[in-house]
Amino acid sequence: MTTNSSLKYQRVLLKLSGEALMGSQEFGIDPKVVEQMACDVSELVNAGVQVAIVIGGGNIFRGLSLSAAGMDRTTADHMGMLATVINSLSLQDAIERKGVPVRVMSALAIHQVCEDFIRRRAIRHMEKGRVVVFAAGTGNPFFTTDTAASLRGTEINADIVIKATKVDGVYDCDPEKNPQAVKYEHLNYDAVINDKLAVMDTTAIVLCRDNDIPIRVFNMSKKGALMNIVKGNNEGTLVDNGATA
Repeated sequence: MTTNSSLKYQRVLLKLSGEALMGSQEFGIDPKVVEQMACDVSELVNAGVQVAIVIGGGNIFRGLSLSAAGMDRTTADHMGMLATVINSLSLQDAIERKGVPVRVMSALAIHQVCEDFIRRRAIRHMEKGRVVVFAAGTGNPFFTTDTAASLRGTEINADIVIKATKVDGVYDCDPEKNPQAVKYEHLNYDAVINDKLAVMDTTAIVLCRDNDIPIRVFNMSKKGALMNIVKGNNEGTLVDNGATA
């Protein structure tokens, strides 16, 4: 697979929340949302970008919620991991219908429906132009899919971790509740941690910080935003080792 020298990022890790797949629904997967994601991802691959994806499972099951209600945390988290496998298979189907090959690689062994995660094989898939979807988080309870995204991004030597959200960046408070919320264009990792900004959980931020992997938070529903990011354009909020701007 040839690279495109006009793009700033050649290998990216895209983090999608499970809740994002619901669209306007209260539960499950909205086919229109998955279709749009598939279009955006296939556009990147066709431009020469190597793409890996980590997706959550909150549209189907949230282990933390049932744990708070009394369920054993390890059991609840394993159920949440299985929900991410369902979402990964849905995304695989949608992207492959765009003519782009996809491999789902799971941190839990489920050989009938997906491959095991093997780092070198994942990198080889991307080098051959295949999208790799990492399912089942890290395979361990007590770790979020945000942390899985940072971990997998580090393992595959991603140029950037891109987190898709429902808003166009990071704000000092919830912009959906407070119209006066202030958007940050640029933050450093330590400011995110110290100010407890809702970007990713602390473990995920520290992993990216310690391995010098930038994070870009953007609005997944904005047409063309994902391509703008890989071109190096200013989109959403950038989190890296630079000074806060």
